[in-house]
Amino acid sequence: MEKSKNLDQAHFNPPVFYAATAALLLMVAYAVLAPDHATSTFKALQSWVVVHMSWYYVLVVAIILIGTIMIAFSKFGEIKMGPEHAEPDYDYLSWFAMLFSAGMGIGLLFFGVAEPVMHYLQPPVGETGTVEAAREAMVLTFFHWGFHAWAIYAIVALILAYFSYRHKLPLTLRSALYPMIGERIYGPIGHAVDVFAIVGTVCGVATTLGYGVLQINSGLNHLFGLPVGPGVQVVLIIVTTILATISVVLGLDAGIKRLSQINMTLAAILLIMVLLLGSTVYLLQAFVQNFGSYMSEIVNKTFNLFAYKPTDWLGGWTILYWGWWMSWSPFVGLFIARISRGRTIREFVVGAMMVPALVTMLWMTFFGNSAIHMILNEGLTQLGEIVAQDQSVALFQFLEQFPFSALFSFVAVIMVVVFFVTSADSGALVVNMLSSHGRDDTPLWQRIFWCFLIGVVAIALLLAGGLGSLQTAVITSALPFSAILLVAMYGLIAALRTETVKRITQSAIVAPISARNPVVWQRRLKNALQLPSLEEVREYISNTGKPALEEFAAEMRKNGYEAKVTEHENQFVQIEVFQGDEVSFVYGLHPKATIKPDASNPEQELDDTFDDGSPDKYFRADVHLFEGGQDYDVMGWTAEQLLTDMVSQYERHLQFLHTLR
Repeated sequence: MEKSKNLDQAHFNPPVFYAATAALLLMVAYAVLAPDHATSTFKALQSWVVVHMSWYYVLVVAIILIGTIMIAFSKFGEIKMGPEHAEPDYDYLSWFAMLFSAGMGIGLLFFGVAEPVMHYLQPPVGETGTVEAAREAMVLTFFHWGFHAWAIYAIVALILAYFSYRHKLPLTLRSALYPMIGERIYGPIGHAVDVFAIVGTVCGVATTLGYGVLQINSGLNHLFGLPVGPGVQVVLIIVTTILATISVVLGLDAGIKRLSQINMTLAAILLIMVLLLGSTVYLLQAFVQNFGSYMSEIVNKTFNLFAYKPTDWLGGWTILYWGWWMSWSPFVGLFIARISRGRTIREFVVGAMMVPALVTMLWMTFFGNSAIHMILNEGLTQLGEIVAQDQSVALFQFLEQFPFSALFSFVAVIMVVVFFVTSADSGALVVNMLSSHGRDDTPLWQRIFWCFLIGVVAIALLLAGGLGSLQTAVITSALPFSAILLVAMYGLIAALRTETVKRITQSAIVAPISARNPVVWQRRLKNALQLPSLEEVREYISNTGKPALEEFAAEMRKNGYEAKVTEHENQFVQIEVFQGDEVSFVYGLHPKATIKPDASNPEQELDDTFDDGSPDKYFRADVHLFEGGQDYDVMGWTAEQLLTDMVSQYERHLQFLHTLR
């Protein structure tokens, strides 16, 4: 399933770039030039979706959650997102910080207090202001921010990472359709998929930025008396967009990674403060009980459409969230995929879905339960009244009840700003990749352009009707994308089944290589005892490996097959035998650094191709197939033995193709 078409060498994909830009600019023009008409149209669209398509949104999200968990904990979970020899680019802490900042940052600060209190004051069913209402409020909050949300992000990231890193297809959503439509992903169908993904992503990011700027405005008003209004909010979007542009210029490691780590540190400080200065034991008890209640009711909550007792609550909360998560998933998914190369599917789903969901639930418990406890048990009814009037001030009014409230409110404002910046710059990075064949080595102006356009869309939708317009854009843009996502999931499962079949066939027993000749086995033993250097391995690959591969290629050509041998800058050599429309056979020899048994520093990082001066490492000549390194060394093998191994691997490949037919 490898990419068989050379991509356009332009920095961007013109049909996708121009179509997505035009669609977004038309939306902006409509919102700015006819704001009243736009507002009424947005409201009508939202009403239609909620009334007629709620069942569909609920079903799609349920399928995604169930499918993601099944993929992770099935035999597919062992497959690596990348070649078999790939290692993760980021450690767990940096990885988690970046995906968490991109996935939920602003939302947690905006809704951490507001949503539980709103559910407590206005529950969908039952009596308000009771202990049962408090319990139900936390279960609903967990439901909206828990496993369902992160499953949507995880499945999109999994689709993108698998097809890009495992099958060398573009890091865009169109690649997931390869099992169904093949090379046509490079045509109009693929372009349309990426355009929908871009439009949905920009609308989702714009909604998040809208929530963020409202909270920044409220926080600055609370701290410094800055007026609250559209003019101030537009200025705040412009300022934070400029900061996001600076982060984009700095790049992923220097910009987004560092900002994410800073914000995770601040979030941890704020979370611990609420725990220690609040009702510590009560909050820990509440978290355990909330989680248990959530897990016991997750099936009922997942499929509950209030069909027997219709209510507007569903459209204003659950359907909004499901649309928000889906419209934002191309952005978060592609960003998570970009930073997750080298992890297994199971490791990825646990790290990118379950762990962030649990931390999110912890945050919601500490902030939400504390606020409800103040209202229910401490008589602070004023907090509930303020939240009901303006959700953007909920966090700051809540922090007023703690010592050093001004300091913590200032920290909260800084966090919202940083989350705003990381959302905008990572959103620009992702949209840029979607419009550029999945590449991130594009000119700086392209990333700046998308960062600017995201800010413009956020301003336009905010002026056209505030959060109502932003929410409608999210819900409606998710509708076409959800259908694409279901097809992409089917394509992923089909590809994983094929992958599993191939892994099984490759593990079949093959004839062992004969080493009866004492000269042969003595030479191989000598190589094993001497622990070759990089130069020796390169010399072996050049003098013995490459001629053997060329001999195999010549024999394949005699039999009517197209085969080519490629040497990559004296680093490794490989042969590719083309099988028509089926998966090509690839066999390569790569130098691989390995720590010596008596190394003084066994934990050191290794460089496979450079820095050959370390006394603690030696090199192997590892066999690589299409899927990556196979973790066995052929250094010192004769040409005949290499040819025998190639034949054995080719026989396995033919058996794999036969099984697929």
